[in-house]
Amino acid sequence: MIKAVPALVAVLLLLAVAWVAPVIGATWLIAVAVPYAAFVLFVCGFVLKVVSWARAPVPFRITTTCGQQKSLDFLPHARLENPFTGWQAALRVLEEVVLFRSLFRNVRMRWTRRRDLVYESSRWLWLAGLAFHASLLLIILRHLRFFLDPVPALVLWLGRLDGLFQLAVPTILVSDIVIVAALAFLLARRLVDARLRYLSLPADYFALFLLLGIVLSGVSMRHLTRVDLVAVKELAVGLATLAPRVPDGIGTPFLLHVLLVSTLFAVLPLSKLMHIAGAVMSPTRNLANNTRARRHESPWNPEVEVHTYEQWEDEFRDKLVAAGLPVEGKQT
Repeated sequence: MIKAVPALVAVLLLLAVAWVAPVIGATWLIAVAVPYAAFVLFVCGFVLKVVSWARAPVPFRITTTCGQQKSLDFLPHARLENPFTGWQAALRVLEEVVLFRSLFRNVRMRWTRRRDLVYESSRWLWLAGLAFHASLLLIILRHLRFFLDPVPALVLWLGRLDGLFQLAVPTILVSDIVIVAALAFLLARRLVDARLRYLSLPADYFALFLLLGIVLSGVSMRHLTRVDLVAVKELAVGLATLAPRVPDGIGTPFLLHVLLVSTLFAVLPLSKLMHIAGAVMSPTRNLANNTRARRHESPWNPEVEVHTYEQWEDEFRDKLVAAGLPVEGKQT
């Protein structure tokens, strides 16, 4: 629990900065300068991280498998769990990105009251993770309406689909409910589970608090504090077209939302949230396991001068014979 305090304090400090910014005349700084700086840090950090991963040597196949490898024709081959070709490996990565297959098969160990050791899947963790990522993707796509003019029909259709139930005015969006519930579950899991709490770092809590702050500030602007959407779109289009202008009507709740989103973009390449690219570039996932059919030699192995046994025997043949030890071959 103590590790969560610094993360919560950091998010509260961001809240204080956004609250003070209009008072000291720093609205342009939060609304324009900070988003641009965060975007540059995100792009540069993302590219550098991906390039560093791409340049890391992988001298041999380290594919993680949980199925039958391709061998004899009469043995069934697990094509996705143990890919043999590049296309099968690509489908495996796609399954991982879309369905979180490895998280679905995540196994946890626990002792029963009868002191029996049992293994079981963490299906609730998989469901919360899948719900969070799906809702986040839908929210990001919905927000494109602020940056594009005219708004694509797909974005408008997604917005209507998200508010299909129309439980109130303004419409309560399904993605908002789902993402808040998923983040609450992930945070409670870290706080309640003693072993996970011991392994968690302040950075883990910071990511969760930051995401919760972004979501709750967005929901608050929609249902409680309200903002001028015309002014918001004017600012967003100005940022996207590199012609920023801060219009009237940009209040403190929106500045808080922008500051939290910008912070997320800035710290993403340096945090565990970078698994957005790591899931695709992991050699344990994207390599085909065809070592039985093809010999793989490391291209990074340097040329070394070897001293064979025959050469060693020729070098010490007289001593070996004098000592009565057996020798092989003839002297060269």
